[in-house]
Amino acid sequence: MATVAVERTEIASAEPEPEPETTSERSSENGSIYAAGWVYHLGVNSIGHQFCHLRYLLLRGNCLFMYKRDPHDNPTAILPIRKGLITHTLMLQDLGRRKLTAGTGDLYVLAFYNRLDGAKKGEIACATPAEVRKWYNAFHQAKHQAEYDLTSGTGRHRRLNTDDEINLEVRRPRVRRYAQHGLQKLVKIGKGPEMLLRQASKIGNNNVLSANIDDETGDALEAHDWRCVRTINGIRIFEDAANSKGGKGILLKSVGVVNASVDSVFEMVFSLDKRNRYDWDILTGDLELLEAKDGHCDIVYGKYEPKYLSWWNSKIDFVFSRQWFQGQDGNYTILQTPTIHKKKPSKSGYQRKKINPSIWEIRKLTSLDHVAKCLVTQMVEVQPSFWDRWKGSQPEKFEKSIPFSLLSQVACLREYFAANPALMSESPSAIMQPKLLVPSSVNSDAEDQDTNDEFYDAIAIAEDEDSDDDNDDFADADADADKGGKVKLKNVSWAIASLALKRSKASVADIELSGASPPVLIDWSLLNGSLRQAKSEQDSNCWSSPSGDGFMIRCKTYLTDRSKIAGGEPLLKLVAVDWLKAEHRIDAVALNPKCLVQTEAGKKIPFILVVNLQIPASPNYSLVAYYGSERPVNKESLLGRFVEGPDVFRDSRFKLIPSIVEGYWMVKRAVGTKACLLGKAVTCRYLRQDNFLEIDVDIGSSSVARSIISLVLGYITGIVVDLAILIEGKDEKELPEYILGTVRLNRVRLDSAVPL
Repeated sequence: MATVAVERTEIASAEPEPEPETTSERSSENGSIYAAGWVYHLGVNSIGHQFCHLRYLLLRGNCLFMYKRDPHDNPTAILPIRKGLITHTLMLQDLGRRKLTAGTGDLYVLAFYNRLDGAKKGEIACATPAEVRKWYNAFHQAKHQAEYDLTSGTGRHRRLNTDDEINLEVRRPRVRRYAQHGLQKLVKIGKGPEMLLRQASKIGNNNVLSANIDDETGDALEAHDWRCVRTINGIRIFEDAANSKGGKGILLKSVGVVNASVDSVFEMVFSLDKRNRYDWDILTGDLELLEAKDGHCDIVYGKYEPKYLSWWNSKIDFVFSRQWFQGQDGNYTILQTPTIHKKKPSKSGYQRKKINPSIWEIRKLTSLDHVAKCLVTQMVEVQPSFWDRWKGSQPEKFEKSIPFSLLSQVACLREYFAANPALMSESPSAIMQPKLLVPSSVNSDAEDQDTNDEFYDAIAIAEDEDSDDDNDDFADADADADKGGKVKLKNVSWAIASLALKRSKASVADIELSGASPPVLIDWSLLNGSLRQAKSEQDSNCWSSPSGDGFMIRCKTYLTDRSKIAGGEPLLKLVAVDWLKAEHRIDAVALNPKCLVQTEAGKKIPFILVVNLQIPASPNYSLVAYYGSERPVNKESLLGRFVEGPDVFRDSRFKLIPSIVEGYWMVKRAVGTKACLLGKAVTCRYLRQDNFLEIDVDIGSSSVARSIISLVLGYITGIVVDLAILIEGKDEKELPEYILGTVRLNRVRLDSAVPL
């Protein structure tokens, strides 16, 4: 298997259907994707040795090219050493953080594989998670373009039929190596990446790669009552008053603006480099990695001499786990929870302490002066008895506590970056700066040759086959919220005016559902799933159908002012919910003879939408929600185009909004309330037959989603979660959006799942 490690990239891209205002790069490629950047090509050669060589990747449309030198330096002479196609069978997975070899920095890994042949695979390891996201988006859009070309019969590679596309075993002649003499070496490395080249990325403000990123605020209403209780070194400390009554913990948070990019702050918070941590971290500066669970989770050990926590007589140590996620908007979340590990039992001379459960949230801010800024939040859970005592009669002791030390880290970070201006820029210090990409300058002869090699065949060749000598290789938060489009319910007149920005359920039904025939009278009580319907709000292990008013969706004027409105009543009726389990992933539930879709009552429903959330565990679970309509779908409507359209359209529009109504605060923050394009985040499979459309959402296809769902399953019996599904509106005629359906799951028990 060969892998590709990507350095800081420079990407220019365009929509498959370009906007009227396009850049030169977009127009030159007729709306195709154009991504390029220096990479490390990693893999294992024929004798089992790992190699690591610097390469230049260029993605144009759905064609991928690999060079030994930047083709823009000498377009007529530098030819690709490999090339291949991105096809509709490409699958992507974010594997998170990984250390390649001793003495090198960590990289962030993006895996790719063929869903029809798992043996065809590779990896991309980037300098930062942001670069993973850029390449992920570029490859993802190239795949969508390939799907569009395949279904429409258009595009440069329309001659490829299905048999040609999946025949990955055929090894076609690869591009020959052309030795170029007299060219200055771009970079010289030895047997491995001694350091990462961090080149500046230049992404336009209207870049298509961010087209699927929604507003920075959440899309569901949260029940928090944050009150500022003190200010320390310019950092505000808040208490969650709504959570102070009852519950097992009090939530505190510190909030501050740091003049640095989200990537720089994340790297500093997650780094284990003592030299850097000692400059800003007074508590967890001395950390040691015990185990890397996966690319998004590890366990670390720390020790501290309590010089400033005076009432402790002994040294302290602690063990805690760290989980991190990066959202589709590029923002970061880091969960820190106390744990135990067999490598570090309690030892003499140290008092083992439990670090308070905490969360870092790092969110980018928009700055008018184009200076990188981010809003950093550190949220900590403390015991109510301690907080009441500290807040009341012993406030001076709070400043010598672990929670205070954790909350002070935001102020320490702010001062650390202020004292190191070189770290504040959007991109880290560059060893070399890339030249402006001009697509037309690249050797067109080399790229216009027939490129029929599958992506996996072209890039997975052992590196030693073409390399003779390794030495030849080469604002503040409020202002941001306003700009980001946060709904501002500041007065009654605005609320009244907003009524004109949303549609009633009746008007939505008239547009999305067919009016050619009268509604079918259906006895919904005849349709039941394995999970029962709730009888009251306090009921457990059941479901209900909440209103969509708790979810914020795009209004009629969203494209101009980024405003959102409450969702209103769902278009489709939630009929039933199945809670199933099996040894293997459960696909095509609607085809099962025992499924309600196959019953006589189910066959009478004009249209059923089946949403199958596939949960990876042991055993595997499936939460299946059935939504029905008394009228057929209007094929000319947005819903009709979604139901009857190609998968590429469905992936780009199917959106889910989660909201933990009740449950452990850390689970709430991990899940969030941000709308997610499911087809972009995980693998979705669609089954359209008869009177139904089934959507199988494979949560296990994403390591990030898998980590979050594993956290949720640990607290599932105490969680009440609301989910809303909708089709994203992207132009004025598709706005305002509307809620397709909702479901509330009340404290579901794992052991109640029905075997299938």
